[in-house]
Amino acid sequence: MTGIPPLVLDRAAGVPLAVQLADALRAAAADGVLRPGDRLPSTRELAAALRVSRTVTAAAYDQLLAEGWAGGRRGVGTFVLGGAGAGAAAPVPRRPDERPTPVLVDLRAGSPCLEVLDRAAWRRAWRAAGDGAPDGRPEPAGDPGFRQAVAEHLLRHRGLVAGPDDVLATAGTSAAVAEVVRTLPPGSRVAVEDPGYQRVVGALLDAGIEVVPVPVDDDGLVVDALPADLAAVYCTPAHQYPLGRRMSAARRLALVARARADGWWVLEDDYDGELRYDVAPLPLLGALGPDVVVHLGTSSKILSPTLGVGWLVAPASLRADVLARRVATGSRPARAGQRVLAAMAGSGDLARHLRRLRRELAGRREEVRAAVAAAGFRAEGDPAGAHVLVPLAGSEVEAAVLAAAGRRGVALDGLARHSARADVGRAGLVLGFAAPTRGELRDALVVLTSVLREQAAAAPRARPPGGDGPAGTA
Repeated sequence: MTGIPPLVLDRAAGVPLAVQLADALRAAAADGVLRPGDRLPSTRELAAALRVSRTVTAAAYDQLLAEGWAGGRRGVGTFVLGGAGAGAAAPVPRRPDERPTPVLVDLRAGSPCLEVLDRAAWRRAWRAAGDGAPDGRPEPAGDPGFRQAVAEHLLRHRGLVAGPDDVLATAGTSAAVAEVVRTLPPGSRVAVEDPGYQRVVGALLDAGIEVVPVPVDDDGLVVDALPADLAAVYCTPAHQYPLGRRMSAARRLALVARARADGWWVLEDDYDGELRYDVAPLPLLGALGPDVVVHLGTSSKILSPTLGVGWLVAPASLRADVLARRVATGSRPARAGQRVLAAMAGSGDLARHLRRLRRELAGRREEVRAAVAAAGFRAEGDPAGAHVLVPLAGSEVEAAVLAAAGRRGVALDGLARHSARADVGRAGLVLGFAAPTRGELRDALVVLTSVLREQAAAAPRARPPGGDGPAGTA
């Protein structure tokens, strides 16, 4: 193990310690203090030397590994790869007062919590998936074992009664929406929540669909605002994205009734449906209206987008149309990820993972709420999923908070980009807490609290509705 140059971490700097450590090691390699081939201390040894948690050193090493500055050899250690001695370009000289741009800690919603994923279970599932014989012919509906596993998963975790024949494998929610709407007549109109999931909006537009934005309130999609001349309605009733509310029982019944009366399909994206940790979720739309609802799910938020796996449960006529299009075009979701998920479900590892994930996200949510409340703001949304909404006074405040946090190494997402209508008049932070490690999250929340306090001090009249303090936090 090489000698490590002096490393100074400033706990009062407002920059996450893991970011500071990665910057310092990267600079030492670029300056030639650390040379290619030098072995770095273990994360445990470095954490003890710097008097920080091991999460900090592990996160710094992960960043350097991802960037190619370092490489690991199983059973041997972590080694410097990049640097001045490796033929790398000479570092650009900095002004004495110029600080390096920090690596961002991502507090945007939509990524899975990989920290709680049991890597041994993950490897077992891949090995089990590889034990099966290679496919000789395509299976447009999906791997039979996967469809059986999804049917059992939906019954156990979501209360939806569906057989394997009712399930089609997909490549994820957006891909499934695109497949469904391509069975509709050209120029069909599809309603979407606004604010809502813009990736699905993009999939609809790409398929030649006319998108109809419909407002959302604390009870979910405003059913009375839906026009009659629709072909389908897309919604996220379990945990509305991005507002974080669940659709009320009355709205669910009203939506199914309207769909039956007016001849719509309801595309139910079960976003965060498995990740409720306060009470049991309300019944799925797919259970209330199996004749008009297309239920959509994905593994990308509960496991990893590596699998590229989702599922669709729909009435027989629509399944037949989707399958006919797959056969005609030769398109179908890949089966490798399907087999991995089926293996995890069959071994019980998926259920164990979901239990760990719910506990972890519940604890993270409380930390986020406390950090936001400490700045005098409130976090809104149901106790579910992996994001909350922090209302802000306006778009200028939102932009200022995003920029200030970014300069300090924290990536945030604003509410404005989730709306297609300019007159919505809502601003805020769509604050995710799944992607970082727990240590990174805590460091980033220090930055968030500081940025929000500074914004409140700079514009005291720009507080969101709800009072001058943390009262009213969800």
